[in-house]
Amino acid sequence: MKPRISVLTLGVDDLERAVAFYRDGLGLSTEGIIGKELEHGAVAFFDLQSNLKLAVWAQDDIAHDTGLAKTARCPTGFTIGHNVSSKAEVDEVMEQARRAGASVFKEAQDTFYGGYAGYFQDPDGHVWEIVWNPAFLPAD
Repeated sequence: MKPRISVLTLGVDDLERAVAFYRDGLGLSTEGIIGKELEHGAVAFFDLQSNLKLAVWAQDDIAHDTGLAKTARCPTGFTIGHNVSSKAEVDEVMEQARRAGASVFKEAQDTFYGGYAGYFQDPDGHVWEIVWNPAFLPAD
């Protein structure tokens, strides 16, 4: 398998709320919800970086599409790491997430590997790590 991940999809309980959080709260670019005319097709895509998108799709629709039973979420089963250029930027993004309605459950602090990071959960409980890691600084 070649590493060609192009979409990360989060199952959400309320698609409109998720779009508002990511678009209005975090400022991610999107064309909004598409596919409303299709049964189980309503989804929103957000631009993350070149050739990578974040999708939010109703968890019920994912269950329908995959044929898997909908189960309770486990917040430690998957996290998304958002790497930034400085400690100050970690604090800025954490505050932006808090204002957008995220639940900050671990304030940003120095890490054991020499970085600086904090964690929040989006309104559906998905865990994001906002991190400054001096070994993996973003290219921009």
